[in-house]
Amino acid sequence: MNANNDDSFQPIPGLGSGVEVRRSARRKRTISAHREGENVVISIPANLSKREESDAVREMVERMNKHDLKKKISDEDLEVRSLALGAKYFEGLALPRSVRWVSNMRERWGSCTPEDGSIRISDRVRLMPEYVLDYVLVHELAHLIEIGHNPAFYELENRYPERLRAEAYLEGWQAGHGHGESS
Repeated sequence: MNANNDDSFQPIPGLGSGVEVRRSARRKRTISAHREGENVVISIPANLSKREESDAVREMVERMNKHDLKKKISDEDLEVRSLALGAKYFEGLALPRSVRWVSNMRERWGSCTPEDGSIRISDRVRLMPEYVLDYVLVHELAHLIEIGHNPAFYELENRYPERLRAEAYLEGWQAGHGHGESS
């Protein structure tokens, strides 16, 4: 928290804990947004109504998301990331032959074809926090070792320490977007 007492911090209902609003008596008209780690911090004038605050926050989050789209992780970056995760969690046993983003995946977060070693990740995951992307990659990498969703598969998937947090994020995303998707 800033040393100044006229700033207040508030999580925004419906936008998750990753968005924080700071009201400032010093700020008269401008609204700004920036990232602090994985959080989006939005600074607004203290005199905005709750309705104006809600509209401003949603607009700024949309702007941040569009800005983030410009910093896309390439297919090559995605493949390098998956190889690093495979080495870290599966001792190099999960070696994909290709990993790429796809824009036509609406029912899943990712998919894997063990026969040819290919992994596809929904481009919707691009805007999600890194730990969520890593979880989706670990999930698909585990399928290169164990095809089905059985106890051996879940044992592999559980090696990723952020699994529960990532699953909760994905479930929240689904609920917020009115989908019943799965990974």
